[in-house]
Amino acid sequence: MALKVELKPGEKLLVGNCIITNSDQRTRLFIEGRAPILREKDILTAETADTPAKRIYLAVQLMYIEDDISTTREEYFGLVDDFVQAVPSATEIVTQINNEILTGQLYKALKAGQKLIEYEQEVLSHVSTGRQRLPSDDQSR
Repeated sequence: MALKVELKPGEKLLVGNCIITNSDQRTRLFIEGRAPILREKDILTAETADTPAKRIYLAVQLMYIEDDISTTREEYFGLVDDFVQAVPSATEIVTQINNEILTGQLYKALKAGQKLIEYEQEVLSHVSTGRQRLPSDDQSR
């Protein structure tokens, strides 16, 4: 079964090691085969990975694109260890990412990585407003 991707005008798509840029009209593509595929909005670069959670996501993204966990395994686990020490309440999400990586589900690991980025933003918003409770405190009740 082919993957259907609709691209907005000018939107980019990564397929394998190639970047595809859409023209000035909406386009629908059907992609068959096995290759890493990411929409432009889901791609991070070294420059845009400007928070700890985004750097974790970038490490997983590189694993996914290269279909090789060993490429960034050491860096990934160092980043994860530091993150969990700083934000222990994120352990559940990090465990989910780890499990997806270990089972070879790298795209699902990326999706969990997006959750980690959202959680990090939530935690940081509470820090900047001076609130003491973490987002996970609401779930424990």
